[in-house]
Amino acid sequence: MSTFSRLALILTIVGAINWLLVGLFQWDLVSALFGGDSIRESSGFSRIIYALVGLAGIYAIRFLMNNRVPAK
Repeated sequence: MSTFSRLALILTIVGAINWLLVGLFQWDLVSALFGGDSIRESSGFSRIIYALVGLAGIYAIRFLMNNRVPAK
């Protein structure tokens, strides 16, 4: 996997985990770290979508691990 692809995947995973936090706890990690309102009000349906995208991001972590060369 190229460096650019790996970076894009890492950013996607971080974004998805942030959405998971928004979906489950209505808390935005990125806003909390870099300024802004870290509490988000959203509808129940949008929170479900956020949570599903977040779970997909957690699942995508395995793609980062699959491209590692095993130690000999």
